[in-house]
Amino acid sequence: MKITYPHLGSLSIAMHGLLEDLGLDVQAPPPITKRTINLGVRHSPEFACFPLKINMGNFIEALEAGADTIVMAGGTGPCRFGYYAQVQREILRDLGYNFEMIVLEPPQGQMSELVDKIKELCGDKSWPEVMRALHTAWRRIKAMDQLHALTLKVRPRELEKGSTTKAYKEALQPIASARSNAQIEEALRRGTKTVKAVPCDYEKDVLRIGLVGEIYMILEPYANLYIENVLGEMGVEVERSIYISHWIKEHLVLSSLGLKGSKQIKKAAAPYLNHFVGGHGWESVGDTVLYARKGFDGVVHILPFTCTPEIVAQSILPTVSREQGIPVISFSLDEQAGEAGFITRLEAFLDLLSQRRIKTKTM
Repeated sequence: MKITYPHLGSLSIAMHGLLEDLGLDVQAPPPITKRTINLGVRHSPEFACFPLKINMGNFIEALEAGADTIVMAGGTGPCRFGYYAQVQREILRDLGYNFEMIVLEPPQGQMSELVDKIKELCGDKSWPEVMRALHTAWRRIKAMDQLHALTLKVRPRELEKGSTTKAYKEALQPIASARSNAQIEEALRRGTKTVKAVPCDYEKDVLRIGLVGEIYMILEPYANLYIENVLGEMGVEVERSIYISHWIKEHLVLSSLGLKGSKQIKKAAAPYLNHFVGGHGWESVGDTVLYARKGFDGVVHILPFTCTPEIVAQSILPTVSREQGIPVISFSLDEQAGEAGFITRLEAFLDLLSQRRIKTKTM
């Protein structure tokens, strides 16, 4: 078995480490490039959402490199993510690839199906070994999320553009290569020190923007045109509404116990949307309300073109913006998205926020 997985921000690093810790031969998909996108677009349904197309490109390139097994997450509810694995499996087989696909479905109040899939993936590994590997992966994910959140605060205050991103990449590598909880904690300590050492102007008055939307588009920098880096280097502090550790807690831990999380978010969304619409549409509305209450200057909403749950959220956000007094801009992205137009819209939005802040201070 030579196993691969799709790219999804820093989760790819954690997944690679987990699979290696389980004693598997891992074939990482090559970094996402224009070729990846072209392959995915060529072999996917025209109106499939952008994440599916990127995943298809990941899998084709990994299979070309020698992978024979794909591990893929499943999903539930109205979001089409629940069908990704089935659609991708049929397309890849029609293309003539010989492989196995292991789909890890999120538990809906019980863990038996997920446990069976983990057994299939782990082979002859004992449960204590599996649990140790899972716990190490969890600690790695939390460490990377913590480090990432720190960079979002440092980047808009850096004195030399690009220095935070450089420090972050340097700090991330030891966490990725750590093979025990103790090593991860030490790597995080050193990584935090590296990022905090970036020369900054901490007296700088920066705009604060909340980032909401569909999980893949938020977590995968290539898909969102590196919006966090772009905004940060424009002098904007970004707060991401979701991290992969949050997703795991919500959809694996709490869901397996029959519990529902995000109560605060759903309560905030209730006047505008009071039921599940699939994906993270509900959360996009609730998080926007919460960002308004916390005094953020604005919200950026990122979604894949044709994403139904986020289109529902997008139709509601203008009302939220008006009633909560927080400017919101939505970006619906796919393979046709251009960086120039994207940055132009962002610059115009930031100018609006700056003028609004000046006007508020003089009132």
